[in-house]
Amino acid sequence: MSDIIDNIRDFDAKLLNTPCRLVAVSKTHSPEKIMEAYNAGHRLFGENKVQELLEKREQLPHDIAWHLIGHLQTNKVKQIAQFIDTIQSVDSLKLLAEINKRAEQFNRTVPVNCMLQFAIADEETKYGMSYQEAVDLLQSEEYRNMHFIRITGVMGIATNTYDEEKLRSEFRTLRDYFERLKETFFYANTDFKEISMGMTSDWKLALAEGSTLIRVGSGIFGARQYNK
Repeated sequence: MSDIIDNIRDFDAKLLNTPCRLVAVSKTHSPEKIMEAYNAGHRLFGENKVQELLEKREQLPHDIAWHLIGHLQTNKVKQIAQFIDTIQSVDSLKLLAEINKRAEQFNRTVPVNCMLQFAIADEETKYGMSYQEAVDLLQSEEYRNMHFIRITGVMGIATNTYDEEKLRSEFRTLRDYFERLKETFFYANTDFKEISMGMTSDWKLALAEGSTLIRVGSGIFGARQYNK
């Protein structure tokens, strides 16, 4: 049995009886490696770049639920709008409007699941909205007229640090944003339920702080292959 299969089954066991699911982050890894995880029963995969996602999708089964977790430019939305399951990295009203527009053009019968990405880290290189920007988005008339997207939760990328208290604080901030938005805008909406936070190095802390989606790459597939 391969290490990838072992890793998938290990995470399945660890997440059993929790509200959390695993997003296997397959960026830089080959379709062959993804198929190993697929053959272990996994169907939820995350990619960072549109072009890489498109190339892999052509070679892989179409019952995979693809999550776009990297920064998404508006001019790339049309390339994935027809099939994408979830876009976790929505960081502006402009991007959300483009997703809705392209999904409508494809006449999707199932809306595109979208998550609001928040800037919770100290690092300026990380994308994401402020809480007030998210409130402004959700209060806008433009958002209320979107019928081809469905906001399912929040996402954040924590600071790259070994400081567990700092990580916990950032995860708690994201959970707090989720709870406040839920109470204010999505109180009766069961679709709004996801908190995507935690990666290979800090997923246990994220799980303890309320994560419902952990994004694990090297913990499943091994070291990234940047020469690919």
